[in-house]
Amino acid sequence: MNKQSTLPGTPIKPPFTRETALQKVRAAENAWNSRDPVRVNLSYSIDSEWRNRGEFIRGREQIVTFLERKWEREREYRLVKELWGFLDNRMAVRFQYEWQDASGQWHRSYGNELWEFDAAGLMRRREASINDLPIAEAERRFRWSAPGPRPETDPGIPAVY
Repeated sequence: MNKQSTLPGTPIKPPFTRETALQKVRAAENAWNSRDPVRVNLSYSIDSEWRNRGEFIRGREQIVTFLERKWEREREYRLVKELWGFLDNRMAVRFQYEWQDASGQWHRSYGNELWEFDAAGLMRRREASINDLPIAEAERRFRWSAPGPRPETDPGIPAVY
C-alpha cells in the first residue's frame, strides 16, 4: 500500500493501488462537485491536455476558462465518478452527472474518462467522452445539497439504468 498517499493533504501519487485509485477518484469527484474552477485546476499539471467531447484544452488557464463556461451553462451540477480500472499511472473512470439548463430542463450526462498522471500525482492527460440525455425533474437521482461533496451514504451510480 502507498501509505504516503493516505495522509491528509498528501498528494495521491502513482503507481496506484486499488485503495489509492479509489481515493483519487473520490477526490476528483469532490473537487468537481465544489464547482470551483481554481480548486479543480490544481489537480492538473501545468501542461495538462484534455479532450472533452470535441473540445481540446491545454494548460491550466484554458482549464479554468472551460470550467467557468461549463458551470455557467450546467446549473445545479452534481457528479458521481466510479473507478473502472487502473494500471500504474493510468485510470479509466465512468461517471454520471445531472444538471439543469437555463430553460429549466434537467439533463443526465453519461461518460467515460481516461486519465494519465505524472509522478507528482497531477493529471497530465484527460480524455472524456460524454453523452447527454434530457430527463424529467422526477427522474433525478443526485439530490444532495450542492455545491458540495456527495454524501458518503449516497449509493453513487446505480447498477441499472
